[in-house]
Amino acid sequence: MFKGSMVALVTPFKNGKIDEKALKDLVEFHVKNRTSALVPCGTTGESATLSYEEHDRVIELTIQYAQGRIPVIAGTGSNSTEEAIMLTRHAKSAGASASLQVSPYYNRPTQKGLYLHFKAIAEAVDIPIILYNIASRTGVNIEPETFAHLAEIKNIVGVKEASGSLEQMSRIRKLVSKEFLLISGDDALTLPVMSIGGVGIISVVANIIPADVASMCEAFLKGDVKGAEALHYKMLPLVKAMFIETNPIPVKTSMGLMKMIDPEMRLPLCEMLPENKEKLIKELKAYKLI
Repeated sequence: MFKGSMVALVTPFKNGKIDEKALKDLVEFHVKNRTSALVPCGTTGESATLSYEEHDRVIELTIQYAQGRIPVIAGTGSNSTEEAIMLTRHAKSAGASASLQVSPYYNRPTQKGLYLHFKAIAEAVDIPIILYNIASRTGVNIEPETFAHLAEIKNIVGVKEASGSLEQMSRIRKLVSKEFLLISGDDALTLPVMSIGGVGIISVVANIIPADVASMCEAFLKGDVKGAEALHYKMLPLVKAMFIETNPIPVKTSMGLMKMIDPEMRLPLCEMLPENKEKLIKELKAYKLI
């Protein structure tokens, strides 16, 4: 269903508004470079600072620009169940292929609360749902046993796992059916996750090197482990640089330096510290991106 290099798409801004032309150019860039799916309005897309109208608009435009050539997995999660349902209903009506649902942040629900939250969304909107587990952002981990129960809901089809724990991911893989998708949520762990049964990555670094991320995933899925390993180590220093400050600050800065977008972000995200920007520039030059 969904596999390979899926990009956690940035939201380009210009003068405080969504830069619709830049967004269209980004969609074309990813179609040409073999990205497997577009994921707008996730963490990398600064969803936390988008208004409802902007959130809906970014999803609508991404689907419109994709023209059915590439699936769109719309980020429609929230720490409010009703809000998540509202956003997900809109994404389905706009033609999204699936929804990405982050675990509720700040209110820190119990495992039962997590189950009931995702169950309510899945029952309210008949669209494939990929869960997003990232306790470092949300304050709560979705435990493997909870995934086992959630995977029994017909339209909950997979998880973007960003716990950083291969042990946890292995437990998830063991507890759920083979059809349930294990997707890496951490660029540095894409290859290790695929080695334990993962199908690909929802990637930050693919915003700037989509062809290489796609090639690594394709190589592994075809059984070319050595080829995938070579690309993994080639990309690793650049991947590390993407997280030298809070995502998406480094990747947007990189895209600005590469003349892909205006590197504008919304507060509370801000310009990189000069010393960190220098480290980022060094890796971009080493990769021959600038």
